[in-house]
Amino acid sequence: MQEEEDGAAREFLGSVLRDLPEQRQQLRPGSRTVSREEAQGELAEVLLGFLGDRGAPSWLSATLVNAAVQHTLEGDLSSYLQKKDATDFQELENESSKEDIYCSDLLLNHCLSCLQDITTMWQSCLPPITRCSRQLIVSVHAIRNTRRKMEDRHVTLLEFNQLHGLTDGVERSYFAVFDGHGGVDAANYAAAQVHVQVANHEALAQDPARAVKESFQRTDAMFLRKAKRERLRSGTTGVCVLLEGERLHVAWLGDSQTILVRDGCSVTLMEPHKPEREDERDRIESLGGCVTFMGCWRVNGTLAVSRAIGDINQKPYVSGEGDVTSHVLNGSEDFLVLACDGFYDTVSPSEVPELVFSHLQENAGDGRSVAERLVNAAKEGGSGDNITVLVVFLREPVKVLENFVAQGCGEAKPLFDFGGKVETGSDYAG
Repeated sequence: MQEEEDGAAREFLGSVLRDLPEQRQQLRPGSRTVSREEAQGELAEVLLGFLGDRGAPSWLSATLVNAAVQHTLEGDLSSYLQKKDATDFQELENESSKEDIYCSDLLLNHCLSCLQDITTMWQSCLPPITRCSRQLIVSVHAIRNTRRKMEDRHVTLLEFNQLHGLTDGVERSYFAVFDGHGGVDAANYAAAQVHVQVANHEALAQDPARAVKESFQRTDAMFLRKAKRERLRSGTTGVCVLLEGERLHVAWLGDSQTILVRDGCSVTLMEPHKPEREDERDRIESLGGCVTFMGCWRVNGTLAVSRAIGDINQKPYVSGEGDVTSHVLNGSEDFLVLACDGFYDTVSPSEVPELVFSHLQENAGDGRSVAERLVNAAKEGGSGDNITVLVVFLREPVKVLENFVAQGCGEAKPLFDFGGKVETGSDYAG
């Protein structure tokens, strides 16, 4: 089996070598400039997209991207530094940290050359590559819906360790949904950077929950520096899941949510950060902000979420500090659903198991398009927002179907006791 995979991998690498000289002219970085700290995430984002669009096996794509990005960043980058004019220095003179800023186009071009060189070597002699032993079926669907722009982003990294060169023997996979508002810059940034912060966090091995939680705040601090440099005003909520061995870590910021379905029943893992929560209202008002009702409860009459990455004009009232919960997997878990508020506005967690069960029944246990079924349910229920749904099956969909038949479906007690009523509405007013 592995010999067949290796043969297919060499064939794929050969196609990359044939097409890359022409394709590379069409590849563009996510932003005009990038700091050294941001470079790893931004380069990986472009390369993963390129290889993914070409149908690369995820284990090969993750390992190849890691090799190309690391080779790029270990070299001398001085020739890619962005020249600063007097205005740049004046804007930065009061900042405690004056980061080196690089031209993204030049840096990406160098990284693509590294990719080509490594692909050439691997095509003739493929190195040993560790595959993820946990086989997960993931279904994703996202629509712009009635909104003018699509501001959601999602991330699926089955081979988290391979992408980040982690070799401690603990298997990890990462999934995330980011719901942008006021523009797409913050959501794009978070999608590219949060997982890098998790992987590079000093506490990942000993305290992964802390690593995932603090990665939101670190990404927020990075984006605020970028927002100041480039005059960006957008923000994003987010929810991410790190599957680490037999443990599940869920971190969130704002009103994007994850639910767990276990033995056919939905389990509440978290409570969204909304301004009407008593603790959030108290925090905002203690800082001198206000919470007012304008269709729904909003921070300073603008944002319907009280925590987010970005939103430079609403700091510190809109906090960049996330929350995290952890759960030990015991084999009774069916699947996870990560989604933005455009989904949960019209579909309650207790409805999710039945929707998934119906889809699996109609499709003979095939769960690959179940996310589309959930998105359609939210749209038919009246949601006009962007909708993104990411479903991660923790056991085979056929087994999930059998479990639903045996157990029925419903809503279990929350793993954590949360209070407060959640109102719905657009995250961003104006």
